[in-house]
Amino acid sequence: MTRKPLLATVALALLALAAPALATDGYFSLGYGTPYKGMAGAGQALHLSTLASATNPATIAFVKGYDIGVGLFAPNREYSVSGNPSGYPGTFGLAPGTYESHSTGFVMPSMAGAWHLSEQFHVGLAIYGNGGMNTNYPNKVFGQSPTGINLMQAFVAPSFTWEFANHQAIGISPIFGWQSFEAKGLGAFAMFSSAPTKLTNNGKDTSTGFGARIGYHGKFGEYFGVGASYQTKIAMGEFEDYAGLFAEHGDFDIPENWTVGIAVFPSNCVSIAVDVQQIYYSNVASVGNPLLPNLMQAPLGADGGAGFGWKDVTVFKIGAQWEVNPTWTLRAGYAHNNQPIPESEVLFNILAPGVIQDHATVGVSTLLSPKTKFHFSLMRAFSNSVEGANPLEAPGQQTIKLTMDQWEGEIGFSFGF
Repeated sequence: MTRKPLLATVALALLALAAPALATDGYFSLGYGTPYKGMAGAGQALHLSTLASATNPATIAFVKGYDIGVGLFAPNREYSVSGNPSGYPGTFGLAPGTYESHSTGFVMPSMAGAWHLSEQFHVGLAIYGNGGMNTNYPNKVFGQSPTGINLMQAFVAPSFTWEFANHQAIGISPIFGWQSFEAKGLGAFAMFSSAPTKLTNNGKDTSTGFGARIGYHGKFGEYFGVGASYQTKIAMGEFEDYAGLFAEHGDFDIPENWTVGIAVFPSNCVSIAVDVQQIYYSNVASVGNPLLPNLMQAPLGADGGAGFGWKDVTVFKIGAQWEVNPTWTLRAGYAHNNQPIPESEVLFNILAPGVIQDHATVGVSTLLSPKTKFHFSLMRAFSNSVEGANPLEAPGQQTIKLTMDQWEGEIGFSFGF
């Protein structure tokens, strides 16, 4: 078996192992590739592995070989309700108490490769996932059990890069997206749905779509580098089995986003990277539409139907790398983002409590042979909460608090670099 068919076979096997989770920057992964995760995802202006093409296709000009990584992601999600239901007609009260979501361990695979066709032209392939969203409450959140959602998103992105000058490159990646979704226990919202039979408990539904990312990567002298990339909205097909839940008849596109970054190299063994990323969740109706007043103006699933009310997210990342010697490299990083979930949107976001804002990471790489590296990264997303009134209860009657923290460990290997 040649290397390319082997790469494709392993890729399919890895994606088959992928499980839904609730990622970090909303539902986007903090970074792609184990070395980058050790730096909190910072690295638009660095080229540490072939998985760099997942965020900047221009980096393919400066790397080669293959990379593979497998992470174990462990999110802890819970919600608390204080205050008893009023019982007034037309209200939507919840049972008071604190409830934890089950399913707290997920496998997150990724892989990539890069090939140099000439001194100027290069190609790559990256296969990775966003992580998606997952909750699985055993209690009757909305009067039925179990209650929760599962969203998985995976991407296949070939890259084509032109090194137009020394240490200067631009690249483009057409992106094929695949996603799977399932919802359970939402029958209490049938009265609000445009298609009650396509609201909940319909098993897994899938959709596919296409988008693109363009990037620039350059180095100026020995001490300074720049990187930037922009990803279009990935237009996905509709979840037909959940056309009575998601706005625009089951539509769930992947939001557009951009990242810019710089890197400084104070010595030949130290690199410091700073990135800024913007994710436009509000431009996807099923994610960005607020619960109210939309729920009272249009049914769930309609063009103006209610969503999760997520705001756009700005992420600041900083990471450092120290090549201790030719064999060992150490990394650390920190990332902070604004809160995507407003206090007014806590009810629906019991299903998707993506409230994390701060992450700290460490990482290490070691040379196993002249052409093989081993990588390890560890991420801690610190516990954070959002608290607000139940918008479908009498004023001042109930308060809902969403809380989450996360751990993620990942191992990776680089070959033939």
